[in-house]
Amino acid sequence: MSELAEKLAKLKEQAESQLKDSGVSNIDNELLDDLVGRMRLIVNNKDAILVSGTDPAELETVRKNFVEKKLGVDDKDKAMAAIKKVAEKMSGIRQKNRVAFYYMVQKELKK
Repeated sequence: MSELAEKLAKLKEQAESQLKDSGVSNIDNELLDDLVGRMRLIVNNKDAILVSGTDPAELETVRKNFVEKKLGVDDKDKAMAAIKKVAEKMSGIRQKNRVAFYYMVQKELKK
């Protein structure tokens, strides 16, 4: 297994653990694999693979770069409501895995 594949596998394992800790019991592995694959370019940047659920600038970045650009949700209020709900659900997790965060936001928006 290549170094990249190992890092992506670890990222997925962490995401699965955080999803379970956040109350997600039935994980859509196809969606999870897609999100993990999107992280291949940033997997070496620890700050980039984590989401700060309390930083308004970070949450706005998630809204613009993921919810709007990738999911096509232009309704800012709807997007931020979903993001804040996920941040609240994951509030007990200090270092929020970006894959798990995006997964929950996408499911919250039913995309």
